Amino acid sequence: MSLFVTYSKTDGVYNLTLAGFTALVIIMIAILLAGCAVFGKNKRIGAKQLVFSAMAIALATVTSFIKLFSLPMGGSVTLLSMLFIVLIGYWYGVGLGLTAAVAYGILQLVTNPYIVSLPQMLVDYIFAFGALGLAGVFANKKYGLVKGYIVAVIGRFFFAVLSGVVFFAAYAPVTIGNKTIDALIYSVTYNGSYLAVEGIITIIVISIPPVKKALDYVKQMANSR
Repeated sequence: MSLFVTYSKTDGVYNLTLAGFTALVIIMIAILLAGCAVFGKNKRIGAKQLVFSAMAIALATVTSFIKLFSLPMGGSVTLLSMLFIVLIGYWYGVGLGLTAAVAYGILQLVTNPYIVSLPQMLVDYIFAFGALGLAGVFANKKYGLVKGYIVAVIGRFFFAVLSGVVFFAAYAPVTIGNKTIDALIYSVTYNGSYLAVEGIITIIVISIPPVKKALDYVKQMANSR
């Protein structure tokens, strides 16, 4: 285990080693390639899916560092970073949407790791960010992008709350004023605050007619032969 991570007794967290970072990058690339190979309609379309998916993941990663505000214990409102992962599912369906979202979760683990245990890592990175791929369920539905985005954010919210209750309940304040705050209520409020704000901002942006038209055009490009 020490080949890939080291444990810090001071912070109580695991830190990735160079081998750990390298292994995660290889896994991320393998998952994305496998997703395009399995869910691509043919070699030509599969290659195009790979290019568009990689571009969307890159944009999501860059915009994830542009934060409108951050909370003290993790979580932030970013420059629409979740949207770019949701778009992959919107373009190509739930299969590739999920695999690309999981790949993005691994990339988030590489760029911003916070690991207290393997289960926590899976919930916070693989499952929470992977849930963004659920948007693909509505790929070909009316108002599919908006519906898919809402479901994707709810999915991420569910795992964020689960992580807060199971792994970080000890960090929840015991009292605020004279009221005792339950860990579940605190986790719902804490995680809902930043996810709801970014979600509302994003839905407003993608509902603007010129933006909607541009996104529909990009979807046509992503699926053109």
